[in-house]
Amino acid sequence: METEKQPEELEQNKREEKVSFTGRVLTIGFVGGVFWSLIGYLAYLFNFSIIRPSFVLAPLVIGDWKEDMLGDWVGIFVIGLLSMLVAFAYKILFAKFKHMAAGVIFGLILWGIVFYLLRPMFPDLKPIHELGMNTLTTTICLYVLYGLFVGFSISFEYDENNKAHHHESQ
Repeated sequence: METEKQPEELEQNKREEKVSFTGRVLTIGFVGGVFWSLIGYLAYLFNFSIIRPSFVLAPLVIGDWKEDMLGDWVGIFVIGLLSMLVAFAYKILFAKFKHMAAGVIFGLILWGIVFYLLRPMFPDLKPIHELGMNTLTTTICLYVLYGLFVGFSISFEYDENNKAHHHESQ
């Protein structure tokens, strides 16, 4: 005869282990980086931008392979990894802000950091005035949308995390 399981042993009664807030932030960062760099790759393929995802490899990788499709796919993955750090920075600096403007401003700041401050690291990246209106408009929009995605997602998770902790303490 089969013994009846106690209620606490039933699968549906087991509590799922929650992923930590930091784990969710890193996941948001990776997914956001991969997704928006894929959109950026499409923008490159459709000639909306002269910047391809492989530009992120310029300071690190030697070889012509980075100018091929393989370089773009590796670049997309690397951007996803770097985006985890960016998302963690957002968590530390801006997670408490629930407004969409925080993400938009974060995206604009990030664009400025990449295209102004970090430009010397990327020898193939032309100065701003040589990029052209299509590339400028496209990249600014991508960074704003990336910032909005990461910012809003992290702020939402932050809020949910605080609600859960507040609920548990009562």
